[in-house]
Amino acid sequence: MPPRPSPTHFLCIPLAGMQLANSLASFRADVTSAMSFGLPKDAVRPLGTLHLTLGVMSLNKDGVEKAVDILRGLKLREILAESRLAKSNQTSAAALALSEGSIDGSQLSQPNSSLSLTIRGLHSMQPAAKATVLYAPPSDPAGILYDFCKLLQKPFQESGLMIDENRPLLLHATIINTIYVKNSGGSSGARGKRREKLTIDARDVLSRYDDYIWAEDMPVTRVALCRMGAKPIEGTDDAAYEVEADVEFES
Repeated sequence: MPPRPSPTHFLCIPLAGMQLANSLASFRADVTSAMSFGLPKDAVRPLGTLHLTLGVMSLNKDGVEKAVDILRGLKLREILAESRLAKSNQTSAAALALSEGSIDGSQLSQPNSSLSLTIRGLHSMQPAAKATVLYAPPSDPAGILYDFCKLLQKPFQESGLMIDENRPLLLHATIINTIYVKNSGGSSGARGKRREKLTIDARDVLSRYDDYIWAEDMPVTRVALCRMGAKPIEGTDDAAYEVEADVEFES
């Protein structure tokens, strides 16, 4: 089987807001301080890159156009309402009513149908003593956000643009990734060998930020299709991904 082509785009929920900005700034100042953990500054991701990834795609020009068309056809409020109906065990009744014509799809969209996120805590993708990626998860006790995101994936997977990984979706905002640390040294092995990934002992960091609130009741306003590879924002210390297209919650 030939290797998969490298991803070019990803579908995501962008994260933003003053509370998140302040929380990230405080975190960066603490963990990079020589008096604290002394982590490399480049390891902490810029504010403009924070998002929840819903899936990745390898797209050519035609694929990009197809993905944009799918994205712009999404009705976010209706998808969210469908997620909530599923959790309240009303899916079957709603489907029956739709098939009988007693209601139409627009009735699944409620005027107050909105979604907000609370981002809390810090976890490691790897064993904490040798971590390369630390992330903050969204709080989703009812599973509404998870189901909403799975429904967003569906049309892209059905079109063949996004591969169905057949595994649970790990919703997370990457806070630290050591791959972005410049001149990190690494292995002192023979010349020409690929240098080892920089790892950090994150056990104390995770302990301190186990219950840290990054953002509370942050409104979800849009879903975006972005290009891989964040680019610096001129005149700032921030960076962001280029947005190919996005769709907003209708007012």
